[in-house]
Amino acid sequence: MELGLSTYTFPWAFGVASMGYAASMSLADLLHYAQQQGIGRVQVGDNLPLHLQSKADCQHWAALAQDLGIQIEVGTRRLEVAHIQQYLKIAEIFKAPFIRVVIDDGDYKPDPIQIIKNLNQLVPELRTRKTILAIENHDRFSASLLQRFIESSDADWISICLDTANSLGANEGIATVMDYLAPYTINLHIKDFRIQRWPHLMGFRVEGCAAGQGILDIPTLLQQVAAYQCCQSVTLELWSSPLSNEEETLKNEHQWAATSIDYLKNLLCDI
Repeated sequence: MELGLSTYTFPWAFGVASMGYAASMSLADLLHYAQQQGIGRVQVGDNLPLHLQSKADCQHWAALAQDLGIQIEVGTRRLEVAHIQQYLKIAEIFKAPFIRVVIDDGDYKPDPIQIIKNLNQLVPELRTRKTILAIENHDRFSASLLQRFIESSDADWISICLDTANSLGANEGIATVMDYLAPYTINLHIKDFRIQRWPHLMGFRVEGCAAGQGILDIPTLLQQVAAYQCCQSVTLELWSSPLSNEEETLKNEHQWAATSIDYLKNLLCDI
């Protein structure tokens, strides 16, 4: 398994328009940063939607990644047949081994029957293009239902992007998610977090932190996924809360990234 970075390693730097943060980092910046850190994978998430970029820009980034010795992985949201077919063409530009997809997108929330239908419609083209579709566990669906989607289609071409935090939104902890989805995981998102009571003791808050500083047992997670010999990459994602101003927020994000990279590099040496 290779360590990878993502546009979600630096979500504030890539822009959070709803919070007034414009993009201060480009994909080229991220590729150079990864190369400087000795990291060979970069995942482009839906916070930099590649289908809204020009073909010329995509070709430029693909060439830059190749020059820097970095494998790009592409990501999007919206498990709709036409949209994924569009991303198959984008994946071809980047020579991406898989497409990570979040099923839902805004008002687009297909039911399980439609999801299975879409997956089975996509399998022949995935097979022809030799590109895997990796479904990310993301809030709405239980791990058992995600497993059903895979087993109702084709596990050779439909797999899982396993995020270590997202299934909290489906009322499931990481142990349950791993039990169901680790055997199908092609990409692991390491997103560490803490769960703490509010000072008034009524309720909890969930907050991200640098990898290794939260409640995740990351060494065990890596070993569990590695045992199935299916996972290609371990992608660092960060949930950092905004600080008093943009400068402090971005500085904190970069500090968390550096700390997390060092921690994960040491762990992956032993896997």
